[in-house]
Amino acid sequence: MIRPTTLPTVPAEAHAGRRNMALLIQLRWLAVGGQLLTIAVVLDLMGIRLPLAPLIAAVAVLIAINFASLELLRRGRAVTNAELTAALLFDVAALGWQLYHSGGLANPFASLFLLQVVIGAILLAPASSWAIVAAAIVAIGVLAIDPTPLVLPPPYAADPMALYLKGSLVCFLLIAVLLVAFVTRISRNLRDRDAALAASRQRAAEEDHIVRMGLLASGAAHELGTPLSTLSVLIGDWKGAQGPAGAPELQDDLAEMDAAVRRCKTIVSGILMSAGEARGIAPEMTTMRGFLNSIIRDYAGRFAGTFEFNDRFGADVAIVSDPALRQVIGNVIDNAAEVSPEWIGLAASRDGDTAVIEVADRGPGFGPTMLEGFGQPYRSTKGRPGGGLGLFLLVNVLRKLGGWASAENRDTGGAVVRIMLPLAAVSADGGRV
Repeated sequence: MIRPTTLPTVPAEAHAGRRNMALLIQLRWLAVGGQLLTIAVVLDLMGIRLPLAPLIAAVAVLIAINFASLELLRRGRAVTNAELTAALLFDVAALGWQLYHSGGLANPFASLFLLQVVIGAILLAPASSWAIVAAAIVAIGVLAIDPTPLVLPPPYAADPMALYLKGSLVCFLLIAVLLVAFVTRISRNLRDRDAALAASRQRAAEEDHIVRMGLLASGAAHELGTPLSTLSVLIGDWKGAQGPAGAPELQDDLAEMDAAVRRCKTIVSGILMSAGEARGIAPEMTTMRGFLNSIIRDYAGRFAGTFEFNDRFGADVAIVSDPALRQVIGNVIDNAAEVSPEWIGLAASRDGDTAVIEVADRGPGFGPTMLEGFGQPYRSTKGRPGGGLGLFLLVNVLRKLGGWASAENRDTGGAVVRIMLPLAAVSADGGRV
């Protein structure tokens, strides 16, 4: 299925900053929970006295920083490198404060500075990463100067190194788990970014292709205008001529030729009208039902089989008729008529504020390759050069209008192309026009 693609209106770095801030918030909540759990275990299970006031104060500061960061994200603006750096510096300061009041460098959790340095190296600009390194070194230097020692109870006072090693093991496990979770999340963000960039490049290439096609089509339309006018004049002369050209048996043929030339001139005029913009230059005021009925009238007269229209749209709405949209829907109908000359079904319904237009046929259906690459240029079941541009134009015109298209094979045979068009995109009263 082809879904609408919306390019970001702010630089990719802005979205990356918001994602990185969200990651810091999640890690900080984990840190708050881990610190409270550690304090409870040390106090209740191990019986080691701790200075609760400074330790809880640091936890309260981390909680306040998280709420401030959440408010920053809720504003919807970009998160800068400076704001991320400031948040990490607060984390370094809070960890240093807690360690200072719980044994200093003798506390095995002093290794958590390494986690913050690694996070800074991944998320921040190089200069800011070195600022985090400098802050961690300063914090370690301060911890070496007269920290508040922990008074160990008798079970641990006899062998403090054993307690330190156990704490170091817990700290190692904590750092390892957090780093794996953090780096995994960063890798997923990078993959999402790469996918978004690839989609943007694909869209840029397709739009460039459309521009070149438009230039070629408008040039061809200008070139065809003169010979078509000449043919029209000659057919008119033959229809009024005496002799063999005026024989009754030739009049029907001349009438068909005249109708074909007029049809060609209409197509050429439509190309010239739409050459400058994807939506055309001369839209008309109509309604959705009137827009669909006019398409049906145009194509039903040229279709020898049954053209079935299933109208489930409901209450009609006023719209601005889009020549480009009309043309690409006509392309889908032409494709259906080519593979299913006995029957075509067109259905119109409404899903909330979205118009749903379905063109069904009883042909051979789409192959797996066509369904997978639906809407890509030069993918066609017709086996001729230049095929597949009709669906390509359909997808891109709908994307310009905020809609999308999909294709699937019917259980009863044949295929159906489904067009999803937001009514606001063609609304006559304030929508996109």
